[in-house]
Amino acid sequence: MKYIYSLFISLTLFGLSLPASAAIDAWLDHDHIAPGETVQLMLQHNGNTDTQPDLSPLQKDFEIVARSSGSHTQIVNGSMSSQLQISLTLVPKHSGKLHIPALQWDGQSSLFLPLTVGSSSAATQQGNSSTATPSPIYLTSTLDESQPYVQAAVALTVRIFADQKLSQASLDIPSSKDVLIQQLGKDSQRNETLHGKDYLVIERKYLLFPQHSGHIQLDGPVLNAQVQDGNDPFSSAFGRSPFAGMMNATRTIRLHGDPIELNVRPRPAAAAAHDWLPARKVTLEEKWQPDSASIRAGDPITRQLLLRVEGQTAAQLPDLSKLIKLPDGLRAYPDQAQLSNSAQGNAVIGTRDQSIAIIASVAGHYEIPALHLFWWDSANNTQQEISLPARTFDVLPSAAGIAVTTTPINPAPPSGTALLPPSSDNSNSQHFWKVISLSLALLWLLTILAWWMSYRRKSVQPSQTTPQADIPANVGNTRKALRQACKENDPQLARRHLLDWARIVWPQDPPTGLNALAIRLGNPEYKQIFSQLDRACYAKGEWQSEALMQSIEILPVKTPKSPTTMQLAPLYP
Repeated sequence: MKYIYSLFISLTLFGLSLPASAAIDAWLDHDHIAPGETVQLMLQHNGNTDTQPDLSPLQKDFEIVARSSGSHTQIVNGSMSSQLQISLTLVPKHSGKLHIPALQWDGQSSLFLPLTVGSSSAATQQGNSSTATPSPIYLTSTLDESQPYVQAAVALTVRIFADQKLSQASLDIPSSKDVLIQQLGKDSQRNETLHGKDYLVIERKYLLFPQHSGHIQLDGPVLNAQVQDGNDPFSSAFGRSPFAGMMNATRTIRLHGDPIELNVRPRPAAAAAHDWLPARKVTLEEKWQPDSASIRAGDPITRQLLLRVEGQTAAQLPDLSKLIKLPDGLRAYPDQAQLSNSAQGNAVIGTRDQSIAIIASVAGHYEIPALHLFWWDSANNTQQEISLPARTFDVLPSAAGIAVTTTPINPAPPSGTALLPPSSDNSNSQHFWKVISLSLALLWLLTILAWWMSYRRKSVQPSQTTPQADIPANVGNTRKALRQACKENDPQLARRHLLDWARIVWPQDPPTGLNALAIRLGNPEYKQIFSQLDRACYAKGEWQSEALMQSIEILPVKTPKSPTTMQLAPLYP
């Protein structure tokens, strides 16, 4: 019995002398945070280990946005001890009373840690209660219209309220296949005093273009930033961590705005026009040069059309040159349209400025019919029409002075009429061959003029072509390269590979640009996707590669059938 008692005492003392090699310590830098703020969880393993803790229980209530680790070894009185620390930056997924669950590491469990996250959104507190404690940072989002028409522009205003300095800040709206999103104008800043606190207010505006009718819900805007943090996140009941001095005195915040909901109205049955153009205001102007009632055959007369639309971007506006109907004897040569966008309050104003050269091949009296453009007044829910009047002018013979008549040359005589012998100067025959020669010369000049105008249009565009040696050997490689360019968010590289693909599919007649490629494909969705890519290449606009990424898989692998029309309408119900 004495031997058993001595053995028990010895084993107890031996157990007490063992180092706590499997002890797991855990602590938070804060036990109460506001919505959107992050919390730092420290896990400390006392003793050597080659394993990692099981963090899966955190996924229910938290998102891990940052992780770092370090080890520490020390020798005291000949005894060596080691520690492994893991620092986790957590973003709570919702407000309320949460907790950090017990985490398993080498068969041991960490402590259960309570955490309180502000119970309601800061914006609600600010607006509904004068006694509520203002949150240091919060954001709001406002729509100028919640029931827009399909493909009409909707202005979204996002405001960030901060009573402290933000660094490395970014504001994003998650992309969606249901809505095209682009930023409107530049950010603005101002100072406001709310509930006795001074806030810096940063305002950013977006344009939303719903692509189908019905109910659409988007995830709200997300703010990521770094803010100053004077608290020591590494102090705990176990003493100050040896890694505390190595950390930066900032903390990460991530704020999620409220979801964005749209009830999109379809194209009305009363909108009977070919083009669907929902807008708030439309103006159409024209200029003629020369502005005279008569010109000579072969001389161009230029018609400049300036279209301004409030509520649509320039890329969505119709090509007015396709609406012009010309009588026989006149040919139109449209120049490349100049597209621009400007912001006016919460609205975008798209402008399309295009010049069209009109040339008469023969003399005569001509009338160009009136031009009619129909658009849908989204404010009054009615179809509107804007028109340019018809124009008549006389075309004189060419500068050579040869009169061109509309009567047949050398007509057959009436039955029973004797043929007169030809005159000695053979004037009729000479006149016939002069007309033929001048006509051929005029056609040659028109061909040269058309070639020159085509060359001029191409020369003003920055060259994006790729040497043939650089083109991938097949469609699969080209798609792979295009997909990689989209992942790297490189619009220049994406445009180059997209045109490489077009040259493989249409080796005999490749499209010269993205607009021509969209027409060739005959799919209305490509028009806006390619226009956005072009703007990113030339105007340095924002580009969301997700839409192009989704369309890569449905691009044809061989020459598709040509579309039945030369130009598809830019907007579709």
